[in-house]
Amino acid sequence: MQMKDFSLEGKVALITGASYGIGFAIAEAYAMAGATIVFNDIKQELVDKGLASYEAAGIKAHGYVCDVTNEAQVNDMVAKIEVEVGVIDILVNNAGIIKRIPMCDMTAEQFRQVIDVDLNAPFIVSKAVIPAMIKKGHGKIINICSMMSELGRETVSAYAAAKGGLKMLTRNICSEYGEANIQCNGIGPGYIATPQTAPLRERQADGSRHPFDQFIVSKTPAARWGEPEDLQGPAVFLASDASNFVNGHVLYVDGGILAYIGKQPQ
Repeated sequence: MQMKDFSLEGKVALITGASYGIGFAIAEAYAMAGATIVFNDIKQELVDKGLASYEAAGIKAHGYVCDVTNEAQVNDMVAKIEVEVGVIDILVNNAGIIKRIPMCDMTAEQFRQVIDVDLNAPFIVSKAVIPAMIKKGHGKIINICSMMSELGRETVSAYAAAKGGLKMLTRNICSEYGEANIQCNGIGPGYIATPQTAPLRERQADGSRHPFDQFIVSKTPAARWGEPEDLQGPAVFLASDASNFVNGHVLYVDGGILAYIGKQPQ
């Protein structure tokens, strides 16, 4: 093995929903490794905001407006990318939503919406890029799974169902297209410090930690929240030639939560 095996030089990487947060951090790492970055978001203003963030980071990125749950829009976007940027070598299915609602209070429509974005969309986008990957003779698909691919928790029934399904979609893409030199793996983030989770980490009026913050830190052997940057190395590995014999695997980047039963109550 040589360090060039980790290079993404000359590769075109599509990271869905990568205007900010985890997707942006992964795209930033791919750019540093030499890849050309393509991303989408559902609205033009979000794409514009993402382009400004990439420019501020010194990254030339290509942004497209696309609803990844809409198969026609996805097919159109992928066709445009192939003409305007190049055939997609790396796909990261990052776009996702969560609705924290107790199961019996959640409507079927709300459940379907989460399934649509978190599970149907990765199917749609993967299906759109695989034929060109087969023709090119290689491809990498990375699905952003979750610890909820393995665990349940109150109020996240739809999210857990979607991420559990995404784990199995990852394995099935591996099973169907591994012979075509396409590797499909997942990354399962733990609790990551992002703008969306900031309210859960705010100090209370008395200076103490938020109860959920205390809970997560106590359940994590690393004794901290993850940072988006913690996902960059694993994401580069799974997108690079260094992982060419890794397929159908979910790499959990969780600070050890899934390995830990927790402390004995005092």
